[in-house]
Amino acid sequence: MKKILLEDHEIPKHWYNILPDLPSPLEPPLDPETKQPMNPEKLKALFPEALIEQEMSTERWIEIPSEVLDVYSIWRPTPLIRATNLEEFLDTPAKIYYKYEGIAPPGSHKPNTAVPQAYYNAKEGIKKLTTETGAGQWGSSLAFAGQYFGVEVKVYMVKVSYQQKPYRRILMETWGANVIPSPSPYTKSGRKILEQDPDNPGSLGIAISEAVEEALENSDTHYALGSVLNHVLLHQTVIGLEAKKQLAKVKHYPDIVIGSVGGGSNFGGLALPFMLERLSGDSCTRFIAVEPASCPTLTKGKYEYDFGDTVGFTPLMKMHTLGHDFIPPSIHAGGLRYHGMAPIVSKLYEEGLIEAVAVPQTAIFKAAVDFARTEGIVPAPESAHAVKVAIDEALKCRETGEQKVILFNLSGHGLLDLTAYQKYLEGELTD
Repeated sequence: MKKILLEDHEIPKHWYNILPDLPSPLEPPLDPETKQPMNPEKLKALFPEALIEQEMSTERWIEIPSEVLDVYSIWRPTPLIRATNLEEFLDTPAKIYYKYEGIAPPGSHKPNTAVPQAYYNAKEGIKKLTTETGAGQWGSSLAFAGQYFGVEVKVYMVKVSYQQKPYRRILMETWGANVIPSPSPYTKSGRKILEQDPDNPGSLGIAISEAVEEALENSDTHYALGSVLNHVLLHQTVIGLEAKKQLAKVKHYPDIVIGSVGGGSNFGGLALPFMLERLSGDSCTRFIAVEPASCPTLTKGKYEYDFGDTVGFTPLMKMHTLGHDFIPPSIHAGGLRYHGMAPIVSKLYEEGLIEAVAVPQTAIFKAAVDFARTEGIVPAPESAHAVKVAIDEALKCRETGEQKVILFNLSGHGLLDLTAYQKYLEGELTD
């Protein structure tokens, strides 16, 4: 079969904000001290005004600054590819498309929000950003973005990922970032956790606590988050907006949209622009969020107010959560090891507008290898969750004979995750 590569040389000029189109408003974030709705003024210790405005905006379309578009143009628009070889391998009548975000310099979708976050902070005079990272895609993306706008970046990297993925650390350092394994002895949060458990493998919640603590203690420093928050999902909608235009060229519209979820940014980035038609009654598209069985935030978590970090520095958000003190197992999909889910994604799940499925680690690596051997791209372990469910849905079409259009987000490549593939191929990987 001939492979179809869909390109479009025009980058979207606006991000899509789903907040005004939700069936009901999001519950407001709560002040961690008073447990009352958060005063936006208090968020200025962590974020620039522009991002606080975007977090709460009721405007459907928000203009992308020209300075951000200039950096986006290094890799955007990203290709939409029809997985014809995979279709043939599966013997399915389904049409499978994937939006490939791995062509970005850091190798994932994360710079879609890292670039605007670095830009808005630099514009406000901020000299340094602190952040956390799991597998390293977010940390490397912020390091990449920081160099364009003269912002220093310090990354607290979850310790188990720091040990498993040394090349991600080297990538961040190549772009000038300072990378610290978390929990660390350099913050009160880290020291407290190490006193209780010197061998703690770390978690995104702990790393967030350390990064937020440092930002709160330094007036020239802000904190940047790579997922969960409304403005992060907003920036990621360039993925779905491009995919819409690219699919329209071949007169296709997805019956099923699939994305992996840890905090919700890459799923939201692809799904939310298509959700617009679903909310207006113009489509019946199914949306499937895929999470690891070892960190089943949507499928097993509670929908309630919780902290975004372990110590309790962040505002309380209404979201699906496994509890802010939850320490996930040390799976190789480090970017999905987060206890909470984006409030937007949580709301859509509660409203019955999206589905969720949890899959085990060995199954996603089998799907990833099948994908690599047919399509040629080695997926990141996080992205492989979406690959697995896309294959499952295509096999259902083989059974029913339905010619559904399946779209999934291949949110990053796995070329810096080959240690995990080695363990899988040698039979050492477990669930």
